[in-house]
Amino acid sequence: MMRSLPDVMIEPVVRLALAEDLGRAGDVTAAACIPATARMTAAFTARKPGVLAGIDAVRLAVRAMDAEARVDPRHRDGEAFEAGTVLAVVEANARAFLSAERTALNLLGRLSGVATLTRAYVEAVAGTKARIADTRKTTPGLRALEKHAVACGGGINHRFGLDDAILIKDNHVAVCGGVGQAVRRARAFAPHLMKVEVEVDGLDQLDQVLALLPEGVGPDVVMLDNFSLADLRRAVRRVDGRLTLEASGGVDLTTVRAIAETGVDVISVGALTHSAPNLDIGLDAL
Repeated sequence: MMRSLPDVMIEPVVRLALAEDLGRAGDVTAAACIPATARMTAAFTARKPGVLAGIDAVRLAVRAMDAEARVDPRHRDGEAFEAGTVLAVVEANARAFLSAERTALNLLGRLSGVATLTRAYVEAVAGTKARIADTRKTTPGLRALEKHAVACGGGINHRFGLDDAILIKDNHVAVCGGVGQAVRRARAFAPHLMKVEVEVDGLDQLDQVLALLPEGVGPDVVMLDNFSLADLRRAVRRVDGRLTLEASGGVDLTTVRAIAETGVDVISVGALTHSAPNLDIGLDAL
């Protein structure tokens, strides 16, 4: 069963989105047209097949506007569904519910779109040892929710921010004066529970990393950035299981299978979050 995010992590996002939509005067259309005591029942219905993520955001958006609303999720995050599937049914004060509708749909469609695209990548590499990972290329303010959506789709999470792992990239290497110097400094700095990853852009830099291993100061992970398939295979042979190898760059659904078949351990895909289309989900009054 997919682990849910705690409400305390979702609520600030939901409330910010509601406040943005309600503006300075609230929902003037609902206030003008809908009697204050009117109630309604409606269903969130998938118009396309996909993988669910964000059902808790729906509950929190509706209940932020009507604390007494009844929200009945029909599916859980991480579950696949077909077009026409009812994902949740809500019974609430009509004014309040209509005011929450767009925020709930925006979050549900966005997060389910991320989960659905992730599932497509995961299925594309099925049978290999490669795992599909996200990146920090997330929508500002939505990182925790989008990374949860990646997990719902069967992917794994890369670092969440700048503070939970050391990732030495090309510009760090340039300032430090070389791969070896950057990795040594990182190892001297890192607490014992913090992993160190270094990005390399060629086999020559990979060899510099491997030369550190006898000294006991090598990284935990090497990111192979924009390597050709042939060089990915060479890198896998040279490392021979001594380090985790992550492939990055030039990854899409047409290339990911071939990359996975080179033998790398992880493939990081920025598109999971920066290019996932919203999944089409509608709201139908019952």
